[in-house]
Amino acid sequence: MKKKKLFLSIFTAFILIISLFLYMNKDKFVYVGSVDIIEVDCSNKHQILSEVYESDQRIRKSNELIKYAKEDHRNQELVISIIEKCGMPTLNEVTQKHMNAIWLGLQHSNKKIRKKYFPQIGKAVENGDLSKQQYALMKDRILMDEGKPQIYGSQIKNGKLYKLENPETVNERRKKMGMGTIEDYLKLFDIQFNPN
Repeated sequence: MKKKKLFLSIFTAFILIISLFLYMNKDKFVYVGSVDIIEVDCSNKHQILSEVYESDQRIRKSNELIKYAKEDHRNQELVISIIEKCGMPTLNEVTQKHMNAIWLGLQHSNKKIRKKYFPQIGKAVENGDLSKQQYALMKDRILMDEGKPQIYGSQIKNGKLYKLENPETVNERRKKMGMGTIEDYLKLFDIQFNPN
């Protein structure tokens, strides 16, 4: 009987500590739900994608991702819904800004969605609708999602360059993708490149 009371006391204390922690940090956690396919008007995709682009950039510049989590979630749903209901746009149908909105919506989504739509990003790059640099950024993000070394050195994690495959030849790979040197890129983050 004493063991049961002791266990209940410890369990209750644990629940209280967790509850207190969550309450004190409530502004750092936002769950907005799953990214679902929603109704979109395909004849209005220009306006939708313009709004997605503007919203995405405003959110990123504000540096308050938690505050805008619902708006970011909505952007992702709009992008995915356009692809699913209207087909992947091309530059024959929309502007470069609209194509960039598609890429941003997918890049800023979860790893499952990025991986699912990555083949369409690859095809868009082959068609000239998106840049090789956009392909490289998403490829590196997907590799990081999977715990694998990145190829192009675009991903930073915890203030450091995320692990990199064959660092000694990264600038050759970056050049093929229209990217500057890894050294110049890392200066933006105040990180020194060490290929060893």
